[in-house]
Amino acid sequence: MSEEQPKPAEEREEPSLIQDVGLTISAVSIALLTDLSSQLLSQSFGKTGVQWAGYSVALLLVVTIVIRLRARAKRIRRRRQLGMSDLHVAAEEAEQWMVALGSNAGGMAAAEWFTLQEDRLWELLANEKPHNDSIDDYARICDALEAWYVRRPHPEALLQLSELLSAAAEAAGRRSLSELAAARAATAYRMLGDLDAANARLSVSDNIGANGRTAFALKMRRQVERALVNLAIADRAPAGNDRDEAVLNARDRLDEARLRRPGPDLAADVAISINLAVVHLYQHDSEGALEHLRPAHAHATAAGDVSGEAHALELIGVAAWMQRNRNEAVGRWEHAAHLYAEIDEREGHARCLQHLGSAEVAEGNLESALVLLEQSRQLRTSESELLTKYLDAARRTSELPAVDEDPPHRKAGTWLKRAFRRFVGGLE
Repeated sequence: MSEEQPKPAEEREEPSLIQDVGLTISAVSIALLTDLSSQLLSQSFGKTGVQWAGYSVALLLVVTIVIRLRARAKRIRRRRQLGMSDLHVAAEEAEQWMVALGSNAGGMAAAEWFTLQEDRLWELLANEKPHNDSIDDYARICDALEAWYVRRPHPEALLQLSELLSAAAEAAGRRSLSELAAARAATAYRMLGDLDAANARLSVSDNIGANGRTAFALKMRRQVERALVNLAIADRAPAGNDRDEAVLNARDRLDEARLRRPGPDLAADVAISINLAVVHLYQHDSEGALEHLRPAHAHATAAGDVSGEAHALELIGVAAWMQRNRNEAVGRWEHAAHLYAEIDEREGHARCLQHLGSAEVAEGNLESALVLLEQSRQLRTSESELLTKYLDAARRTSELPAVDEDPPHRKAGTWLKRAFRRFVGGLE
């Protein structure tokens, strides 16, 4: 029997790349920890003792992080004794924390780790000259940072990351990593609102098209990304044929993505189901949305994917609001806000607080609305025109403004990882 010949460098499979595709579909600081804990606990226990409870939670987390950092230092010393490079040690560690992001297995601690270690990871990337022996570790660090920048939106950093990976992939002759870098740039441009540039980078990624098992995963990623671009187009289009066409295109791309899965992938299934539910919500089909959201919620819960669980609950609340079931909608949003706070996913937490505040505005409870909307504003990492309008309405103690709610948040997972456009229309 002849010995199997090694594959050329450009055809080798990168396990981290396959994992990255699945994780970023599913997909998301200590300064806000006390406030987050206080908000969370006050929902269940009232105001008495909440501030001290918040400090207690903060202290417990700090102790946990100190213990983990000591264990990490011990592992690093051992690995260095075995001759492992700093890049390899950092890649191992970043990959472990990437898996924990958004999960019930240390989601909050993972967010803290990335906050503390982000600069160190960038320094390693900037000082490394990738070659065949180190390119996989280099790519794994890029994978982890992408998951972080998608979860805590930072498209500028994500674009810079894609450029670094593109240059490294070219130097090492790794076509599949060049393909991934172009797809990553498309995600960054979409988050920045430049949809033409996003489509152009997706075409570049298509044209590179490496062979092998990673090719199927990347094709799936591109289809999901195209769906998200189409939903972004629908956001901008007035009601009518153009908007309807964009939504239908998004649905087609998601159906194609499901067919392109390289194998069983629970995280991808959850993310695609959530995005299909968003399509149904755009089409004012709350029952159709729930048919996707119920299994997505069950699968995410069983897998310990707190981010996916919260996302599904948030959209179940939107569907309930469309069905004029205010109590269920509010209950779902409160539960989702609780879960988002547990894993320090601030954008999701902020959206749920905005939903709850908007519901209070609709009911005329302007004082309660103002508290919720102000909390949402403090958690936001970017300005929201709609949030500003609701805040103005609550401050003026006037009638509800005739504005649309934010479109449902699409899961981009580590592209992913939420309120229906006609939020107020459900009451009319």
